Amino acid sequence: MSDQAENLRKLIESSNQKQSKVIAIVSGKGGVGKSNICLNLSISFANLGNRVAIIDLDIGMGNVDVLMGVTPRYHLMDLFDPQLSIWDIVEESPHGISYIGGGAGFSTLATFNDEKMNRFFSQMELIEKHYDYIFLDMSAGATKESLEFILAAHEVFILTTPEPPAMTDAYSMLKFIYLQDHEKPLYVIVNRAETEKEGSRTLNSFKHVAKQFLKKDIIELGYVPDDSNVTKAVKAQVPLIVWNEQSKASKAIKGIASSYIGEEKITTTKLSQFIKNVKKYWN
Repeated sequence: MSDQAENLRKLIESSNQKQSKVIAIVSGKGGVGKSNICLNLSISFANLGNRVAIIDLDIGMGNVDVLMGVTPRYHLMDLFDPQLSIWDIVEESPHGISYIGGGAGFSTLATFNDEKMNRFFSQMELIEKHYDYIFLDMSAGATKESLEFILAAHEVFILTTPEPPAMTDAYSMLKFIYLQDHEKPLYVIVNRAETEKEGSRTLNSFKHVAKQFLKKDIIELGYVPDDSNVTKAVKAQVPLIVWNEQSKASKAIKGIASSYIGEEKITTTKLSQFIKNVKKYWN
């Protein structure tokens, strides 16, 4: 009964709050630090006074919980247990954000029956007004399922590194998203830049290619410098900006968060629209 009361309290508290913005964080290939950037950006957003959640959709390879050194009781697939609600599987991290672990088997979501899909949507609607931002930590590259969630998100943050293979794959991801939705706001972050010049050059190159070949304006969020503290934080299973908030990478990530929130325009996007979009792409 105490768990039920807590769930009801959360639902009541969220009833008068503004609706969530859903942001998908994607990369064209693995190994570019996507989950690390997602986690530390989320914490930075929370430190700026926002209510933030991460849904780990890198199924089978999800590591947001590992990066925080926590062990979730439940995963996203547990949502289909009729005895559990989304409030039961949402975990609270020690760093001021909520998260839902991915678990195994989510790649088969497209084959689920209507009853399970309807439950997923109805449960997602329960958290519509509880968070300011919901980050989707997507798997690297593209699968049918992941692309549908990416297309349904309000905005997409594309992560790359200066290496040519990462740039090429990130552009491929960008192109696919753009061809499906010309209007979706797309942002780019460059990770592991060795110098300020390299970071700026990579950002400009990515923007130029998108403008030249797709006629699409990409919004620069900034670059994160290569920093040995990242590896140390990963080994310690502590988020970077908690491990060393004065490190070069920490300052860059916090700067990206501050810049985005400071310049963000008031929009009518909301979680319910995300859910409608997902339903559209599943059909």
